Amino acid sequence: MSLSGVCVTAVESRPADGGTAHAVKAMGELGGASQGPVHRPFGARAKAFVALTKPRIIELLLITTVPVMFLAQQGVPDLKLVLLTCVGGYLSAGGANALNMYIDRDIDALMDRTSQRPLVTGMVSPRECLAFGITLAVVSTLLFGLTVNWLSAWLSLGALLFYVVVYTMILKRRTSQNIVWGGIAGCLPVLIGWSSVTNSMSWAPVILFLVMFFWTPPHYWPLSMKVKDDYARVGVPMLPVIASNKVVARQIVIYSWVMVAVSLLLTPLGYTGWFYTAVALAAGGFWLWEAHGLQNRAKAEVTGAKLKEMRLFHWSITYVSILFVAVAVDPFLR
Repeated sequence: MSLSGVCVTAVESRPADGGTAHAVKAMGELGGASQGPVHRPFGARAKAFVALTKPRIIELLLITTVPVMFLAQQGVPDLKLVLLTCVGGYLSAGGANALNMYIDRDIDALMDRTSQRPLVTGMVSPRECLAFGITLAVVSTLLFGLTVNWLSAWLSLGALLFYVVVYTMILKRRTSQNIVWGGIAGCLPVLIGWSSVTNSMSWAPVILFLVMFFWTPPHYWPLSMKVKDDYARVGVPMLPVIASNKVVARQIVIYSWVMVAVSLLLTPLGYTGWFYTAVALAAGGFWLWEAHGLQNRAKAEVTGAKLKEMRLFHWSITYVSILFVAVAVDPFLR
């Protein structure tokens, strides 16, 4: 995001209909001179361009942006500012996601989970996708700069570039730490939410940035455990591809404990009160219960559906939603 989100990384977890065979068949259209299918109805094309922005992921990025605006304002922020920040964030994150699809179109065609994306099916050509992504990046940066403030604009653009260049082009196919450092892009929306209200920085958004930083790996690795064969097929070294379930689960537990500990720093520093603290303790406690449950099953060498790794993945999204709602509500209860 920018709200830019970009990698938060909340990811689409549902396998696409159709499999690898269909995707490979579409590979011939991915070289940049794709002619696409003969019949491309306007409605289907419009939906395809929306799909390029990955709206389900952006929803999560906005959830981490708007509540921080309430915290920065210590009340209800200007609603016009909230709208402009959300629109700018959606366009920036959407541009980043479209450029991500442009770069990853080769491996998307070979993975079951991504085999129905617009570039793979030919509903959108690579050239159109590239132009669309760049246009959204430019428009979102100007929108932020001219209607919000330029600090938010540069943070938004920085998140977009970090996701596209650092994560997608450099880290993703080279290191198992890809999601750890690449996830920084998805942490920046909290900084953007704060800066949009204050045109400055403070420790509060930095702490929430760190919460999202330590949240991203244990959020994404359970999904990667589920679809590790997909990643292995295309040579993307996600941690579950190159390490055992025991190792991955241990890393998940370590990151989870640090995340929960960091989330509790807001109160002693004076930014939040009893309500946020209670919610952070309850939600974080349940997270740790799930993380240790996954680790115990991995130690017992449970595999397949009985590993239940997706329970933590789904809870991770709920956790962020609950925690940031508490961030927004807390100022009204102090």
